[in-house]
Amino acid sequence: MPLVYAGVCSHAPGITGRSDQADPQVRDRFYDAFDAMRADLEAAKPDAVVVIAAEHFANFFMNNMPSFAIGMADSYEGPIEDPGWLGIEKQSVLGNRDLSQRFITEVMKGSDVSYAEEWKFDHGIMVPLHFLTPRYDTAIIPVNINCQGPPLTPLARAWAFGESIRAAADALPERIAVIGTGGISHWPATPDSGKINVEWDLDFMDRWCRNDRDALLDYDDLSVYADAGQGGFEIRTFIAVSAAAAGATGTVHFLEPIPIFAVSCTVASYALD
Repeated sequence: MPLVYAGVCSHAPGITGRSDQADPQVRDRFYDAFDAMRADLEAAKPDAVVVIAAEHFANFFMNNMPSFAIGMADSYEGPIEDPGWLGIEKQSVLGNRDLSQRFITEVMKGSDVSYAEEWKFDHGIMVPLHFLTPRYDTAIIPVNINCQGPPLTPLARAWAFGESIRAAADALPERIAVIGTGGISHWPATPDSGKINVEWDLDFMDRWCRNDRDALLDYDDLSVYADAGQGGFEIRTFIAVSAAAAGATGTVHFLEPIPIFAVSCTVASYALD
């Protein structure tokens, strides 16, 4: 069945953990955009939501860093972080092992992937789910792209991976939604933490909305690191969603810097045929 929803959003831990410190007017408009995204996602009636994230050494480290990994379990636990710090209580998140296995099998026809039957969700997945599936009763298929440890997954491979996700969704009878989560520009856990390059973010999202493959792949990691920080490497998750959306036009529903959250908080989606 064709993909039923495709979108992207930010996942910074401050979004939930430091909500009381943000400008309430800007914060509430951001939360409203998340709520509208939740409503659109629910209206699409997915049987499963594929969440493409860049996990933060919670499950994969330098002794085992796959370029792509997909979860294959009936349930997942999260957040791995302290609930008091993140502002999200520990949850058992619904999965679907059978659907995940069939999804992985289809993805493997176009991309080489690893799979994991155990997965601890960190803020990269839990922050979006807190807003988008607040009852945690929608089956989640977690996906990780290596945006952490060099050599990073090449951007062109992230695009090809997104195409494999779309082909898998089209091949299955279930209704599949896909959401990419990440930065955009940010410098986590560095002296520059809190720095935001809004112009860079706006330019990237313009390319994303146009679904311009050549423009989206016209980045190199050195320039991304200089202009958008090591957090900017997470553009890979957004690029994979672009490829999965197969030429659809995107709309940015919210993109504004919220310094205490340390990112240009972003909510955007594609209009699928």
